[in-house]
Amino acid sequence: MVSEPPPAVKSAILEATRTQSGAFATSEGTLYVSKSFRSKTSKKLRAIVTFEPRKSHFDTSNERSGTNEFRGFFTLFWISLFLFTVQTYISSVEANGYALSFAFATMFSRDAVVLAISDAVLVSTTALCVPFAKAVVQGRLRYYWTGVVLQHLFQTIVLVAAVVWTYHRQWPWVQSGFLTLHSFVMIMKMHSYMTVNGYLHDVLQRSQHVYQELQRLTEKHSAGWEGSLRQAESARIKEALVKIESTSIVDTNGGHEIPIRTPEAEAVIRSMADPGTADALRRRLVTISKGQDTQGSERETTSDIDHIANGTAFSVYTPSFPPTPEQVLLSPVACASLLTHHPNPDIASTAHTFLDLDSELVSSGPKKLRFPENVSLANFIEYMLIPTLVYELEYPRTDRIRPLYVFEKTVAFMGSFALLYTVTESFIIPLTPTPDQSFFRSLLDLALPFMIAYLLLFYIIFECICNGFAELSRFADRQFYDDWWNSTSWDDFSRKWNKPVHTFLLRHVYASTLASYPSVSRTGAMVITFLLSAAAHELVMVIVTHKIRLYLFLMQSIQIPLILVTRAPAIKRNKLLGNVVFWLGLYAGFPLLCVAYVAY
Repeated sequence: MVSEPPPAVKSAILEATRTQSGAFATSEGTLYVSKSFRSKTSKKLRAIVTFEPRKSHFDTSNERSGTNEFRGFFTLFWISLFLFTVQTYISSVEANGYALSFAFATMFSRDAVVLAISDAVLVSTTALCVPFAKAVVQGRLRYYWTGVVLQHLFQTIVLVAAVVWTYHRQWPWVQSGFLTLHSFVMIMKMHSYMTVNGYLHDVLQRSQHVYQELQRLTEKHSAGWEGSLRQAESARIKEALVKIESTSIVDTNGGHEIPIRTPEAEAVIRSMADPGTADALRRRLVTISKGQDTQGSERETTSDIDHIANGTAFSVYTPSFPPTPEQVLLSPVACASLLTHHPNPDIASTAHTFLDLDSELVSSGPKKLRFPENVSLANFIEYMLIPTLVYELEYPRTDRIRPLYVFEKTVAFMGSFALLYTVTESFIIPLTPTPDQSFFRSLLDLALPFMIAYLLLFYIIFECICNGFAELSRFADRQFYDDWWNSTSWDDFSRKWNKPVHTFLLRHVYASTLASYPSVSRTGAMVITFLLSAAAHELVMVIVTHKIRLYLFLMQSIQIPLILVTRAPAIKRNKLLGNVVFWLGLYAGFPLLCVAYVAY
């Protein structure tokens, strides 16, 4: 889990303005950061940046993109690419008698049925995560550390099986690359699902132990459990009175009470467990403000406590500590909320700890889904359909599915794929380098076609496919990429161009490394994250080319010292130079990899 916001997020929060909902409005979006606390068992510090409704930059329904002064260049790009494709078709017809040879299509359509079945088996295998999570919830499997070992063993088996199967079938690079990349996606999804549920079960157990400790502390107290609740609510009333004592409290008009309308008082009143309790507090504030006797107020307090009947949360805690008849009237959350106002600092502190832990078990969305209610096959299938690699109890959702939007993304996918196919067959495959060709001429010939292919592939994956699945699953957070084209360094690019993978690495690699190994610095955690990412990319190249060369691994590893250099103030100030260097590196990187792996 995430130990703390990374440096970029942390600096964004510090420069942000806080909204009324408690979020931080930044230039990169709105961030919701939970309270951090350290686990006594797993020793993890957790701070989650949750999802929120957002649209992608190139979405036609994005109002911000529609008002961008450079939006005309987006239209110009597609018109130019269309004219370029038409000119390519006409030239091919004049020279060969056909627009496309479809030789490439014959290659990547080979064994299509077997590939589809293999991919279906891969996706179906992920459902084993559900019985795993249920075993953890039911106490048949301890997540730390037996479950963690089994989880990583299962993920390794899935990856090895996919690699062995691609070699066994002797698939071309398109099929083998697709199945390997999809295996990585499924493994990341499974890892996040099992890790989050295992962590939440650990939080649930710790919250139960803290609540038991809270009960023991109140029993040691002279007033006992019920008396402690009375004392805590009396202290809460006094706190409210302190906040409103400088205002005109209440007057009577014809025997009818006029409710208190100060913002401070209303905030306290609204924070009570239910509307009945809020009304009772208003009456007590009126009574005390009129100077009536404290004993009568305390008797009314006891009466109101007896009528707070909200025991819905006890379904989670009852198996561990059966409630007494007095406690059954209040849910654990309601009891702890009251006890945070107790005069005894130990009781108040323990109640705060319980509420902090309990807040992690409830989603922040409108459903308020509570762990372990989320552990079900239906919830897992829903998560698998949502285009994200990070599991949450609840995601922001849209109201409905728009058929016209799905149609738009389908047409955009088909058109972009046709352009990608044309560029690949006409300008990349014929120029495939050989060892006897000039190295620099091969780079020059392939630079522009590879860049166009990269832009089209990026648009297909992140704008068409991700947005299409997001619409079908009613997933409202569509920020699958950020303005990576404005990157001034490689760490900017790594954060912006593939947000789902970046979020996964941020939470489950970078932050987990910092939390699990306190001696590791942030720079060390960054190096570990980059090396893991580079190893995964190199594995894909090994499977695709059937060669072990480590070219891609070395090129990605070189980014680490370059990132440290670009953090120098003199370089960071010159954003134009940084952007030029970034684009030159991207332009040279793709053909360089192609020539290195194919010719050498």
